[in-house]
Amino acid sequence: MSSSSASSASQQSSLSRALAPYGWDDAWAAAFAPYAEQGLLPGRVVRVDRGQCDVLTADGLLRAETAFVTPHDPMRVICTGDWAAVEPGGDPRFVRTYLPRRTAFVRNTSSNRSEGQILAANVDHAIIAVSLAAELDLGRIERFLALAWESGAQPLVVLTKADLVPDPVGLSYLVQDVETTAPGVQVLPVSSATGDGVEILRAVVSGGTSVLLGQSGAGKSTLANALLGADVMEVQAIRDVDGKGRHTTTTRNLLALPGGGVLIDTPGLRGVGLWDAETGVGQVFAEIEELSQRCRFHDCAHEAEPGCAVLAAVEDGSLAVRRLESYRKLLRENQRIVAKTDVRLRNELRRDWRLKSAEGRANYAAKRGGGR
Repeated sequence: MSSSSASSASQQSSLSRALAPYGWDDAWAAAFAPYAEQGLLPGRVVRVDRGQCDVLTADGLLRAETAFVTPHDPMRVICTGDWAAVEPGGDPRFVRTYLPRRTAFVRNTSSNRSEGQILAANVDHAIIAVSLAAELDLGRIERFLALAWESGAQPLVVLTKADLVPDPVGLSYLVQDVETTAPGVQVLPVSSATGDGVEILRAVVSGGTSVLLGQSGAGKSTLANALLGADVMEVQAIRDVDGKGRHTTTTRNLLALPGGGVLIDTPGLRGVGLWDAETGVGQVFAEIEELSQRCRFHDCAHEAEPGCAVLAAVEDGSLAVRRLESYRKLLRENQRIVAKTDVRLRNELRRDWRLKSAEGRANYAAKRGGGR
């Protein structure tokens, strides 16, 4: 081996050791190879501000400008969790590009323009924090789960503040309610105050990157501190009247966990709009999707069609009415969002609406004629 080859191998080995705690692996190294030949440095984005971001490289934490990675498409802007290619020097430094994402957690923004917003990239686990200090909102949990499944990450529901439910039987019922709402998802009651469940959660997130999601007051910052083993995240008091609190996390931050793994903490989400999440909705309501395979008509809408296996399950009590209503609601919402950017789907929805309107008018006219 030549001296230059040995030096290059040594540099790669040193780089891998420095970035491995943040998720760097052989696949990322192979994807970055063309940029390494250009002399650019790999690093993971740990925080994004307007026009700038903090990038963790083998040389340490760097502040870099993002002018080259700020396109008009909000789905392509750099975000926390990305692997970036950074200039080795200069004042200021610039991020030149970022590697293709393995996964991306996306929600619909609250604007009227129907834009997707990427909350975190290259995530393996989506931790949905739900506080037991307030009444469970199963519909909101289903919404979070749909986005989590759609992102490509594995969801995990963490019921925080479990110490506020002293009755073990009552806690068991709450866990069962959420498990029914989240088929195929682990549901873990946790108390940061007593430490119950924290070690189990720490073992789950020790491999890969996890994003912590939930409403304000869900106990995310306290949970993050428990996983980090230090009071890194600021915690605000929670109102006794409704169990809600103020935003204590205002930006998305990526932090290495002492027991292994990486955590991305996010601000409390007031709105959780779907963004092209039909597959995710299907996974959340897997039992309805399975039942629909037994319907008489392949395009059954589960409204009033004869031979509908879904409606039959509602009638015999094996499927809760709330689940079916939530399923319909999320599918309709997702269709509306997709239709805003998909002309073909928008025309199909308009055509369906016109047909249903015509059928309704015809039925009404037939009833009036029969009455006379």
